Amino acid sequence: MEPTAFVPDALVTEPIHVAALLASVLAGVFALSRVPALKKVFDIIPPVLWAYFVPMLLTTFGVTPPYTPATETTASYINPAYSMFSYVLLPMALFLLMLTIDIRAILSMGRLALIMLVVGTFGIVIGGPIAFMVVGRLIEDPEAWKGLAALSGSWIGGTANMVAVQESVGLRDLGPVIVVDTVVGYGWMAILLFLSNYQTKFNDWVGADTSAMDRVDETLRQIDTTRRPITLETAGIILGMGIGAAVLARVLGGMLPKLGDPTIISSGTWAVLIAVTAGLALSFTRMRKFEADGASRIGYVALYLLLTSIGAQGDLTAVLDAPLYLLTGVVWLSIHIALLFIAAKLLKAPLFFVATGSMANVGGAASAPIVAGVYHPAMAPVGLLMAVAGYILGIYAALGCSWLLAFVAGA
Repeated sequence: MEPTAFVPDALVTEPIHVAALLASVLAGVFALSRVPALKKVFDIIPPVLWAYFVPMLLTTFGVTPPYTPATETTASYINPAYSMFSYVLLPMALFLLMLTIDIRAILSMGRLALIMLVVGTFGIVIGGPIAFMVVGRLIEDPEAWKGLAALSGSWIGGTANMVAVQESVGLRDLGPVIVVDTVVGYGWMAILLFLSNYQTKFNDWVGADTSAMDRVDETLRQIDTTRRPITLETAGIILGMGIGAAVLARVLGGMLPKLGDPTIISSGTWAVLIAVTAGLALSFTRMRKFEADGASRIGYVALYLLLTSIGAQGDLTAVLDAPLYLLTGVVWLSIHIALLFIAAKLLKAPLFFVATGSMANVGGAASAPIVAGVYHPAMAPVGLLMAVAGYILGIYAALGCSWLLAFVAGA
């Protein structure tokens, strides 16, 4: 007997209405973030978290439908609006972000910044399997490793990588993962913001040399000098190019074979790799000049809109089922943090590079500039560039972490 179709009971279920509601939520978040009286609120809780949290609240209170896993009698359910957002917005965002990347500017950050970024990435890659062996095995879900694999994507480059790995390993229910990502990830961000008050003491303790930061600051001051207001023509080109590249990447990805047992390189992974690689290749051409017209910002809008659909698939009641996931996340992130502080002591790295190197991984492009700006207001672009560099490392490193998790889980 085949499972019957099932549609969760919710106030809004029509796909176009769900999509419009999520777009309106994002518009409301950005509008409120511009209100001067609310500036401190959004400095503490950035828009990226609201983009996750508000749609999740809507689902928790029955306004929008959650993702519903399959049972013995009913098939799984995901609202078509969520599927379409993921299908188009994920490769579109990655393509535009890679298209506008300035490899030379990233390299100008200096050896120390890149080393701290890679150390942070390495801490996530090895921390996941270790945390799974210590705590994760206690989770009564044979596919728990898939959730942790998706979390590794979020913690090595951000949400786009999380969705890419989610598709790669075939995970459907992101509820517990989003809880861990939000509580543990943003809890660590809050600690980093608090530690900014003690960076002078930390730098003195490790004997840090801050001259590299001064050089980077001067280099990156030049980045925004060429920006110009976006025109109708360039907006049309950027949107058309982004959507076209996204769909083409999906089509080509569907033609390539799946790799791994369990599957690690799926058609969705191929699509992401194609979008990333194509964007990076074109960043060495004149097309990178579209950054002056705001191509990366359109990419970030696509990414934030994708965030709303991810949040809407979750349900806050999942936190009742996630204590072991939370503990696994704490152990995992502790390994990442320990390696960064050990590296900082050995390399005499300023606390600024510890914070941005960590948040470029754990928080991605939405959070890293915020943390960097708190430590040094003029250095927020460094956090952004490190996070974009994290995107490049992220998808490949997260896939490696997924392999390790699958091996440890015996899947």
